[in-house]
Amino acid sequence: MNAMTKFACALLGAAFLLPAAATAETALQLAIPTALNSHNGHAAKVFGEELERRTAGRYKITINAGTAEREMIESTQIGTLDIAITSTGPVGNFVPEVAIVDIPFLFRDAAHAHAVLDGEIGRALLDKFPAKDMVALAWGENGFRHLTNGVRPVNGPDDAKGLKIRTMENQVHMTAFRTLGALPTPMAFTEVFTALQQGTVDGQENPIPVILAGKFAQVQKHLTLTGHVYSPMVYIMAKSTYDGLSDADKAAVKEAAGAAAKAQREYVAKVDRDGVEELRKAGVAVVTEVDKAVFQAALAPAYEEYAKRFGKAEIDRIRNWK
Repeated sequence: MNAMTKFACALLGAAFLLPAAATAETALQLAIPTALNSHNGHAAKVFGEELERRTAGRYKITINAGTAEREMIESTQIGTLDIAITSTGPVGNFVPEVAIVDIPFLFRDAAHAHAVLDGEIGRALLDKFPAKDMVALAWGENGFRHLTNGVRPVNGPDDAKGLKIRTMENQVHMTAFRTLGALPTPMAFTEVFTALQQGTVDGQENPIPVILAGKFAQVQKHLTLTGHVYSPMVYIMAKSTYDGLSDADKAAVKEAAGAAAKAQREYVAKVDRDGVEELRKAGVAVVTEVDKAVFQAALAPAYEEYAKRFGKAEIDRIRNWK
């Protein structure tokens, strides 16, 4: 073989190696609705570390923080975003069955919620996503939602009347606040701080980790620990991205999501323990003694609507799950 032939063979060999080199490391775009220094940021980092470890570095996660949730879900659905970690609030607009978990006072505590979501009910809900061009990987945690406002302490349902409260674009949530006599005002989370600052809305409702990460203590005077809705996070992946993975890589993605969700739940539990005192130190007045039975009684008309939409038997199945 002369020198020219050897050179040609070397070039040909390099050409065959190029595709392998190009695909040796694949970047996946992951979006979260809050800042990086939040429970969602923590979960996204764990997801990336676990996926990289489980695929020997072939997949890496790039995190986009502070993205509007509806936009995240739409982008995942059409395949322009690989992964989203989103609260269930806006998910019901895409996968209607999931909205059942947003019913107020449905879950007794976090352990009850975890048992439901990690069991057959939660798995059945995750199975609804592929028909909407998404794959649901795991249930994470946002936490129990509480009410803040800048007008007055809310000690009971009557105190909520007339308050303009930012909600997600979620008919279950909006029905509840409307029933209490509040004025639900849906808007993207990315707009909430400015809306509170400018007085466009009086208050908002979110879990303690979100209230802290959103720096709402700067623009809200009152917090009531209503715990009115348990808010899960759901990890979703574009079906087009998922379908392009090998079986081994699909398993790695699901395992990484599961590890991230577990870490997220632990993070939320810690912030829930310590966060209220942090908000007090920031000048927020906190109502801790809340008669939830009084709120539930005030929501009776809303529960009638939920029963028509989701079926009383299915709601009771979740409510009574052991």
